[in-house]
Amino acid sequence: MSVSRDAAATCRDPPSAVDPRAAAIEDRLAGVRRIVAVGGSKGGIGKSVVAAALSLAWADGGRRVGLFDLDFTSPTGHVILGAGTRFPSEEFGIDPHVVAGVAMMSVAFFSGEAPAPLRGGEATNALLELLAITRWGNLDVLVVDLPPGLGDTTLDVVRFLPGTGFMLLGTASIVVLESVRRALRLLGEVGVPIVGVVENMRRDGGDLVEGLARSAGVPFLGSVPYDAGLESALGNPGRLRRTGFFDAVRRLAGRLDG
Repeated sequence: MSVSRDAAATCRDPPSAVDPRAAAIEDRLAGVRRIVAVGGSKGGIGKSVVAAALSLAWADGGRRVGLFDLDFTSPTGHVILGAGTRFPSEEFGIDPHVVAGVAMMSVAFFSGEAPAPLRGGEATNALLELLAITRWGNLDVLVVDLPPGLGDTTLDVVRFLPGTGFMLLGTASIVVLESVRRALRLLGEVGVPIVGVVENMRRDGGDLVEGLARSAGVPFLGSVPYDAGLESALGNPGRLRRTGFFDAVRRLAGRLDG
């Protein structure tokens, strides 16, 4: 079997009805109107910063927004928004931390600064457990920050969160472009809705990422320019809002609403 066929078979399998978490997950997500997963086939392309900023932009626009950081090995969403790592409150479930209007959940709230190198079944169980215990309430959109690549966690999102729209990030790097091309092919083969492709850290006037999106038949949502001042704004939502990077992400949020 090819990798994509194995993935397709896995993604078509529904959650086990025997697992008591299946009913709990359905109940926890009953008030979530839309799920957008932000992915990148390579690390280091700014995926988590875009996911956090997208959540913040939607919240600023009056949306009820959640941010679910699924990078179990190296979670960074809490760092980007300045959420800290305090343990969340719990009563009949776990309440997300609310930071700058964004309801956020991350494994970092349970592990602190310690690494959580989960793989295979461990990562799947962690995902199911967080989905089963997190009280998202009523949300207009839940943004899912995926780990880099197309590993188990990404395929689990396809499997356990049907209808999730995927937004893929790319850069003008030849290596990244090839990875995005493969990701689009795989996700297309398993029937995943692609809401669009975004070029991040744009530095020149090239259109390689846009050309890739067009050739794959998926929407090109626009470019986010490289911003030398972004690093100093991380951890402070107020400063983040004042960057040119955030202005571009705000426009991106508007296109996703359209």
